[in-house]
Amino acid sequence: MPGTLALVGGAEWRDGCDFDRDLLATSGGDEVLVLPTGAAYEHPEHLVEWATRWFEELGARVRPHRVLARPHALDEANVGPIADASFIYLAGTSPMHLRSVLKDSPVWDAIVAAWLRGAVLAGTSAGAMVLCDPMVDPRGGALTLGLGLLTQVAVIPHHDTWSDDKEKRTLKIAPAGLPLVGIDERSALIRHPDGSWSTAGAGNVTVYVDHEVSDLSALPTGSAF
Repeated sequence: MPGTLALVGGAEWRDGCDFDRDLLATSGGDEVLVLPTGAAYEHPEHLVEWATRWFEELGARVRPHRVLARPHALDEANVGPIADASFIYLAGTSPMHLRSVLKDSPVWDAIVAAWLRGAVLAGTSAGAMVLCDPMVDPRGGALTLGLGLLTQVAVIPHHDTWSDDKEKRTLKIAPAGLPLVGIDERSALIRHPDGSWSTAGAGNVTVYVDHEVSDLSALPTGSAF
C-alpha cells in the first residue's frame, strides 16, 4: 500500500503548517529527507536551513539530499538515501527544472518505490505541481507534462496569491472533467493510503471541475503506479 502523499501550496515550514507534525508522526520516524532540487539556482541551502529549523521544532532532523542537476539524478549513488527514507519532501521554486532533473531517472524511480512501500511523500509548491500529470506551467497557466505520480488531476499552488489571469486561462484550457485544485499557501491536500483525501493547514483548498467549484469527491482515488 502506498504511503501518505501531501501536496502543499507553498510558504512551507512555518506557522500554520501543522500538518507536518502529523505527517512526521505518520512516517514513524524522526528524520525528513529534503530534496531542494527545484531551487537549484535559487540558493537551495536557504530552503534546507528553513526546513531544518522547522523540523527541529517538531522534534525531527532534516537530512538534505542535494540532487540539484540531471547527473545527480542519474547517479545510482543517490538512490540509497531515498530507499532508506520514511519521509521525503520535494521543495519548490522551479517545477520545470525539477521535472527535467527527475524525469526517467533512478532517483525518481527510487522516490516512487519509497512511496509505494509506505513512505510519506510531500511536495511543496513546485514539488506539488510536478507530482501530477498534467502539470500547470506557472509561467502562464497552461498545462504541460508532469511526472505523473498522480494522473487526471493538476494543482495550482500559492492559490491565494495566484494571478487571476493565469487561473482563468488554466480553467479555460483544462480538459473536460479534469479536477484542478487550488491550494493556498501554508495549506495541504493530503491523499491517504486508502485513496481518500483531506485538507489541512491555515488556508483553503478549492477543487474546480469544468469551471465550477466542486469538492474532494471529484479527485481520483488511484495513482499512475
